Amino acid sequence: MEARLADGHMKAERYKTLHHDGTHLVKVFKCQPFNNSPKSMPLLLSGKGFRRELEASGCMAINVPLEGGTETRLLRRLRAAGYRTQIASARGLGDPEVFLMQLHGIRPPHLGHQSVGRNGALGEVQQVIPKLSELLMHDEPVVLWLLEGQVLSRSELLALLDLCKREPRLKIVVEMGGARSLKWQPMHSLLES
Repeated sequence: MEARLADGHMKAERYKTLHHDGTHLVKVFKCQPFNNSPKSMPLLLSGKGFRRELEASGCMAINVPLEGGTETRLLRRLRAAGYRTQIASARGLGDPEVFLMQLHGIRPPHLGHQSVGRNGALGEVQQVIPKLSELLMHDEPVVLWLLEGQVLSRSELLALLDLCKREPRLKIVVEMGGARSLKWQPMHSLLES
């Protein structure tokens, strides 16, 4: 029980009672949930409240415990509810709309001595399929889970929010950092503050 209390999930009230089977004084704990943090992680995570808020807002900012495990539990719950899921890193995302929804070109890393006459100083451009093209071909809703979202700028977060508004099947969850317990909020409320 102390492990649960250390995580901040419950508060304990101590009562001293005397048992009739002997003369031992026993401490009894009565646990009650904290009321000051309504969106903190319960001991058993059903994911229903998270899914409802994700469907309502479209784009969610989330802080997860650094130990890990909560994101996979939530993804499993979303898959069970009929969502198709994709995990990606926000690092190197570039323009979110182009990277996720449109055919775009990238330049592979330079691998040493190459002929200047072949592709000039810039290198060759390779066309890359958008990250969500295969997932959005079906009728099921899609959840994109972006790791390391704290590296994204305000304009990139606004672009993700706008993308969710234009494509109603797309839901985006952006991990904005670590926390002691699982916390989430709609992206528009994070950007307003």
